[in-house]
Amino acid sequence: MRRLLAFVVALFAVASAFGPIARAEGPIGKPVRILVGVTPGATTDYLARLVAQEISRDGWTTFVENRPGAGGTIAAGEVARSAPDGRTLLFVNTSHSVNPGLYGGRLPFDAVNDFTPIMLLASGPSVLVAAKDFPASTMEELIRLAQAQPGRLEFAVGGYGTSIHMSGELLKTMANVDIVNVPYPGSAPALQDVLGGQVKLMFAPVINALPQVQSGRIKALGVTSVRPVPALPGVPPIAHSIPGYESAAYFGLLGPARMPPDVVRRIHAAAARVVRLPEVKMRLEADGTMIVAGTPEEFRAFLLADIEKWKLVVRRTGAKPE
Repeated sequence: MRRLLAFVVALFAVASAFGPIARAEGPIGKPVRILVGVTPGATTDYLARLVAQEISRDGWTTFVENRPGAGGTIAAGEVARSAPDGRTLLFVNTSHSVNPGLYGGRLPFDAVNDFTPIMLLASGPSVLVAAKDFPASTMEELIRLAQAQPGRLEFAVGGYGTSIHMSGELLKTMANVDIVNVPYPGSAPALQDVLGGQVKLMFAPVINALPQVQSGRIKALGVTSVRPVPALPGVPPIAHSIPGYESAAYFGLLGPARMPPDVVRRIHAAAARVVRLPEVKMRLEADGTMIVAGTPEEFRAFLLADIEKWKLVVRRTGAKPE
């Protein structure tokens, strides 16, 4: 695991380094910016920098700007207001689909119609983990415990509006249980409190939880995908206990609405090259993430369905922004 983390850090450094040496200009004579609504270092940011690197190989100066805050809506709002010339792009994750339900009419943009879908790059699960002294060790035991103690169990939530937040909301509505959310500024501090036993449960990215599960410091109850995750042998999908349950994080690339088709095709081709890189395939498959690399039309259809899915979950659970 230390070797894997070192490898990821090295890749991140390489991806971050291209900006100062890229020389050519963008599609209308100026650089291309990819805005990311998260802090540096997360998987979303990592993939965005690799996409930027590949776009730069086509002769366009390209760089990433991190604009964290408000569940990614700050970055998305700026891109929605930008000219549709290919100079300003948005790299998104599941929060983009969740925000219409969480914020309703308060969003300053339409999450589908104010953007041009370019590519859904990848999609992957998270894992439900518990403190090692938690009395339940299977999903069935957890559900029985939660039903017997409504409002007494707690989820550590590493960011409202994220896929890991919504994984918990989906579980609560499908299993008809009441588990309280405890907010944290990110997955890392949330996981630390689960390790320390201050909070007993959380949904976590597989790559973050994996070393702690392998060492026995926490236990994994289930994964959010419909199939087992190879990195977590013996950990069943939650869907085995709650039929129909599925929750995934996704990573995709958008531009402002009405981008020229030839610019979309060129950027799509660069993004497609990213997910074919062997090091990216290894990085993603390490945490059970599946490469998608679909068409712009497929990404639009995915967004429409995903937004409606999470709107329904938000209505049923009453989930609100942090």
